[in-house]
Amino acid sequence: MSDPLSETFAALADPTRRAILARLARGEATVTELAEPFSLTQPAISKHLKVLERAGLITRGRSAQWRPCRLEVAPLKGAFDWVGHYRHFWEASFDQLDDYLVALQSKERDNGIDK
Repeated sequence: MSDPLSETFAALADPTRRAILARLARGEATVTELAEPFSLTQPAISKHLKVLERAGLITRGRSAQWRPCRLEVAPLKGAFDWVGHYRHFWEASFDQLDDYLVALQSKERDNGIDK
């Protein structure tokens, strides 16, 4: 994949990677710390981290023998902005549904049908 938005959504498609990002939202963590809650091998966790890194969602630093990972929010903002374009559509659809339900309830009351 070459476009950043596709890479972001592909990375977010996996629940393990979303959990890793949730952990990193609380602050930096080492690979070992990120692997703790999962019953995955170190190579499997490393593959997840590579996907997140390739998508630009995390960066890995170097501090002596530590390689802390940190969350990068710019790609998440891009995804949020893209989804936000559809917010107006969904809000309008929900408003129409609400109007329909109110009209339906009013009609039922007018016909003497109370629930």
